[in-house]
Amino acid sequence: MPYRDADATLVTAVTSVLAERSAELELIAIDDGSKDEGPRRIAQLAADDARIVRVESHGVGIARALSRGLDVARGGLIARMDADDESLPGRFARQSDALARDERLAVVGTRVEAFGAAPRARGTELYLEWLNSLVTPEEHARDLFVESPLCHPSVMMRRAALESVGGWRDVAGPEDYDLWLRLDRAGWRMAKVPEVLFRWRQHDARATLRDPRYAIERFTDAKAHFLAPRLAGMGKPIAMWGAGPTGKRLARALEREGVSAARFVDIDPRKVGGIARGVSIVAPSALRRGDCTIVVAVGARGARALIRTALVTRGFVEGEDFICAS
Repeated sequence: MPYRDADATLVTAVTSVLAERSAELELIAIDDGSKDEGPRRIAQLAADDARIVRVESHGVGIARALSRGLDVARGGLIARMDADDESLPGRFARQSDALARDERLAVVGTRVEAFGAAPRARGTELYLEWLNSLVTPEEHARDLFVESPLCHPSVMMRRAALESVGGWRDVAGPEDYDLWLRLDRAGWRMAKVPEVLFRWRQHDARATLRDPRYAIERFTDAKAHFLAPRLAGMGKPIAMWGAGPTGKRLARALEREGVSAARFVDIDPRKVGGIARGVSIVAPSALRRGDCTIVVAVGARGARALIRTALVTRGFVEGEDFICAS
């Protein structure tokens, strides 16, 4: 659990972890350059509970702070926690049980509940709804290129899997999404416990809202970096379904990775027959199975599900003939 200037919520977060009696644990509390009373509060808690291990990382940022914590941790299973969230009873036992049942699983998250005084944007509500809808390894693999499919502080990971891909990296984009993409590329699987066992605090100072590493362009760059070699390996021309801003943004990112769309697909009759990024825009009726790999990149709410259903109905196979990437 890295923390920096989290005095207002730190004790609640720590005690929610220490209240867990269903699993043996140690809590690695990493002070990443705090200037408030947080470190003193951790010291007070550690004096009464030997399960707390105090570490300093001197303001290096979350990825390197997590790596410092991993160096110190002794367990074969590594659970995440943030200093402003709450872990609910039974979380660790349920996650460790899931990992024990499937040796191919690298990461097990939980369904999450948002809380906090800050009003939540509609986009956040939709993201949480989507996040909680993914439970099985197959669902996580299917939607991996849509968005980050796991709430980072809610997960438990197999240490061997984490170390096999180099742990957390200090990248220009989201460090958690980068990790999930690397684990997937290495053949590991992800899943969730189908219960709400984590409370995810929403507030205006969240890094995901303020840090440029979590901007939509950085997520697009991350997915393009891992999606491009997969598309190239499929050996067919690329049809980008979505000639609007979402599809064009992903197309640009894929071009930077050396993969270009051979055509765009759109249902808007005003766009069909036109040109996007130098290639033609066609109607869905022009698609034939086996002729291309379709990348679904649309921003309208509900559009992805409609397109997925339409393609499957026509005999297209997800993962072989098309990939959803927004």
